[in-house]
Amino acid sequence: MAKKATKYALIPVLAASLVGVAGCGGGSNSGDTADMKDTSKDTSPITFSFFSADPSPNWNQMKDEVGQEIIKKTGVTLNGEFAVTGGGQDKLSLMAASGDYPDLVSAKADVSKLVDAGAMIDLTDLINQYAPNLKKLYGDQMNRLKYSNDDQAIYVIPSYNAVDQKYFESGGGFEIQHKVLKELGYPEVKTLEDYENVLKQYVAKHPTIDGKPTIPLTLDADDWRIMITVTNPAFQTTGAPDDGEYYINPETFEAQLHYRRPEEKEYFRWLNKMYNEGLLDKDTFVQKTDQYKAKIASGRVLGLIDQEWGYQDAENALKAAGKPENSYAHFPVTLSDQYKNHDFQDTGFMSGYGVGITTACKDPVRAIKFLDFLASDEGQVLTNWGIEGKQYNVENGKRVIPQEVQDKKSNDNANFQKETGIGLYSLLSGHYGDGVKDSTGNYYTTNFPEQIVAGYSEPEKETLKAYGATTWKDLWPSDDEFPVKPWGAAYNITVENDSNYAVTFQKTQDIIRKRIPEAVLTSPDKFDGVYDNMIKELDAAGAVEMEKQYTELVKNRVSLWSGKEVK
Repeated sequence: MAKKATKYALIPVLAASLVGVAGCGGGSNSGDTADMKDTSKDTSPITFSFFSADPSPNWNQMKDEVGQEIIKKTGVTLNGEFAVTGGGQDKLSLMAASGDYPDLVSAKADVSKLVDAGAMIDLTDLINQYAPNLKKLYGDQMNRLKYSNDDQAIYVIPSYNAVDQKYFESGGGFEIQHKVLKELGYPEVKTLEDYENVLKQYVAKHPTIDGKPTIPLTLDADDWRIMITVTNPAFQTTGAPDDGEYYINPETFEAQLHYRRPEEKEYFRWLNKMYNEGLLDKDTFVQKTDQYKAKIASGRVLGLIDQEWGYQDAENALKAAGKPENSYAHFPVTLSDQYKNHDFQDTGFMSGYGVGITTACKDPVRAIKFLDFLASDEGQVLTNWGIEGKQYNVENGKRVIPQEVQDKKSNDNANFQKETGIGLYSLLSGHYGDGVKDSTGNYYTTNFPEQIVAGYSEPEKETLKAYGATTWKDLWPSDDEFPVKPWGAAYNITVENDSNYAVTFQKTQDIIRKRIPEAVLTSPDKFDGVYDNMIKELDAAGAVEMEKQYTELVKNRVSLWSGKEVK
């Protein structure tokens, strides 16, 4: 699902979950503040347990500088636990069955399991009474926070989708090392054929790098990562927007598994060709993520098809080793020149995934005040910029990041995050998006053109200049070339806890994750048979009925958000 460098919804859909840490659980999902003690002025020390369905490898239990400042301001310490792989689905099911919940949870699409278990508090009254910053943030978008047409409670504070987000940068697409582009004279890279030719030419000239075989292209198919680097590019290269595992007909709102689109079959045929010609790494479907990153960090991988957050640790290692020319440029490659990449098609404010408070929480008022602080101007500047005088200065009324801080942020981001906490707290509460300015005329986030360019290495600047661009996004079609999607993005529609749907969806995922690699790795003459049989297997597994169910969910969302019934 990921598409942009700063877009959070970028990690797998319908596969995310959570697990309880400490908590007593049980109860109903009432949010009646009349039953709650008013502790809104209390800043004495309190610890809340928290679980997130997504990993946070640099989380330091709030011992970082930003975390310590948050504790000082709110009195709240989070005892945080983060899923490492698979979104914690099994643990979530156990939690829902046992009634043991953390105080706060970020469950992504699997929040329905907790809602059905009676674990989630309706936050509506808490927001109205104790969260002025959240109310200001969401404004007239509050109705998009409602759970569904039938249940209009607010169970989560949306954190994965920022308010009024404007994208200035792209960290996805098809990647090629800067040194490759420079040696070949910065050739045109617009279609799959262009991309393939660049890799072919360079590996022919340099069959080995540092004494080891050159790897033209490698992908990361480990667990859910297969969606990001193997299957999502099929719709990205064929003119469809990111709706997770589905393609949504923009006229009828009909949902179908995107693999049914004939043009996507041609994308996988291209991967099959790349494999059979020795251009796609033979280990693509057996290597683990750590092995994938290790290859990238070796400097001998010419091309990737990924989101930058998926390989950033390896790229940072290359920069730290003084090899920024081995890091990667980004291109919006398409199947042919008849397609436009839809990565930046506007979804509007999508609400969706976020942080909720459970019935196990010992002090829901303190919890909502904590989330409200993070959504305040002070909280957003702190979590995005850090501490004045340490991570940024104010010069002539403008926030400025000192060069030595920017260098560490760009070249050693993992340690930078662990020490400062910058970038670790954005998904804990609602926040404004890139391009939004606060009352001082400064941007809330550090993702704006001048600051983005300041973080580029010299090889990046050289490559961008050669292609007539200032940032990578300049190479993509702009959002104003497409209509706003009235359903937002289908990947963050919550499927209420329907066991039949869940079973069918998992069956289809199992088929896809088995047959797509098989189709890529087979001989060219067998490709059509493998792919066509996959579609038949999906149908036999119940995909058609599942698609009908999802179509209704899409229509329900359009109705809820627009206030008009959609049939």
